[in-house]
Amino acid sequence: MGPGGLTQDYIETARRVILTEADALGLLADGLGPEFTEAVDRILAVKGRVIVSGMGKSGHVARKIAATLASTGTPAQFVHPAEASHGDLGMVTEADLALVLSNSGETPELADLIAHTRRFRIPLIGVASRAGSTLLRQADVALVLPAAEEACGNGIVPTTSTTMTLALGDAIAIALMEHRKFTAEHFRTFHPGGKLGALLSKVGDLMHRDMPLVRDDAPMSEALLVISQKGYGVTGVTDADGRLAGIITDGDLRRHMQGLLDRSAAEVMTRNPRIIAPDALAEAALAEMQSRKITCLFVSEGGRPCGILHIHDCLRAGLV
Repeated sequence: MGPGGLTQDYIETARRVILTEADALGLLADGLGPEFTEAVDRILAVKGRVIVSGMGKSGHVARKIAATLASTGTPAQFVHPAEASHGDLGMVTEADLALVLSNSGETPELADLIAHTRRFRIPLIGVASRAGSTLLRQADVALVLPAAEEACGNGIVPTTSTTMTLALGDAIAIALMEHRKFTAEHFRTFHPGGKLGALLSKVGDLMHRDMPLVRDDAPMSEALLVISQKGYGVTGVTDADGRLAGIITDGDLRRHMQGLLDRSAAEVMTRNPRIIAPDALAEAALAEMQSRKITCLFVSEGGRPCGILHIHDCLRAGLV
């Protein structure tokens, strides 16, 4: 078989795997019932943290679920079941809740953690594919994964089961997030760095308050001095009430080159300049500048300028 035939075989395998897992996710969605609601309600009632645990592949999924919960407003931490048996059980307090994952529900390494939750009456939510398993029989809330074949074809490699568990964890996290009305501002608080933090930055976080401004009756000699001193290549023009009446850019200077120094700022400025609010996302400001091919935006609150944002500020913040 030539390379083309092999490529097609690979694609057919990939499609089979993806569609098998997609079918299983449909079964998972259709099978959600009162147990899911109870699980969310119990997590909402927790005063401490959600302790997420699992062994092997379930452990990898548990780490991701814990991270997703923590970043969306639900304090959570992953605890390795083997480490729990060697001292980390002390981290699981009576104020916490345990979310334990096991495809079979019979993972031996989970025994000490399960016993600890029963001894100290720590709420236990179990996720497994067998309703009669030890984990789900011991759990206060049992979330049963629907019967679905693993995508590997021989039922040995955890594939479909881990995908369903991951999706169930996401479903819990988002249900909690929406109930708590967790906003982009909250999310940014938990993600101050990196690309995500930059995307959620507010204009007010990046803007400069030392603005280039002149009065509308100022001579252009003064406006040129302000443009040169401030280094933005523009100056805002305010009226007698301190409101932003216009902006003077390089283009305005070129259009009024003849007799420029005999004019006032009001005669040269472009009226009704584009502005943005300080609580707008910096990403929106960047999009505005890029779409209009401009390098600066004045930030206005109540009609009065309160800052200026340069496209370089967005670049330094990591927005692109």
